[in-house]
Amino acid sequence: MSITIHEFAHCWVTDKLGDPTPRARGRLTLDPRSHLDLLGTLMILFTRFGWGKPAPFDPYNLKNPVRDTAIIAVAGPISNLLVALILSLLLKLGLFPVLWLQVAVFQIMAINIMLAIFNLVPVYPLDGSKILTALLPQQTALEYEEIMRRYGTLVLILLIFPFNGVSPVARLLSPIINMVLSWLV
Repeated sequence: MSITIHEFAHCWVTDKLGDPTPRARGRLTLDPRSHLDLLGTLMILFTRFGWGKPAPFDPYNLKNPVRDTAIIAVAGPISNLLVALILSLLLKLGLFPVLWLQVAVFQIMAINIMLAIFNLVPVYPLDGSKILTALLPQQTALEYEEIMRRYGTLVLILLIFPFNGVSPVARLLSPIINMVLSWLV
């Protein structure tokens, strides 16, 4: 559910910015089958870490490709934070009176916050790399993109690979995730 909402948000914003690519490819939908990657889904089931199909877009269809790419990239994490916020409000309104349901809602909130914060890490192919590229001066952005396209996946693997039982990215992001969760609960 969280990955579907995340990828749909990318596609929806892409469409609103004038690129018909997601609509043409059948990705402007909340149907999970359109957004889930087979290997990424299997990885979620077996390793608790996975991914969805990247949202398609054509920068040539965008009025301001650098800025619009960053806007498209940030849409996914924002959608996950909005899901967590809405669930938090519903939880506080007492709409989940049964304890097991409260625990399930809390877990969904945590997953959405983790997905949002993790995707903001500025390593290719995560959304954060596209956002950072838009914020950097043009020459620096081009150099950063070149390095990330070459080594980003390797860097990402090293970040998520557990050393002494915990991955470096978990050590880095856990305090941020816990802080956001504490604000919402």
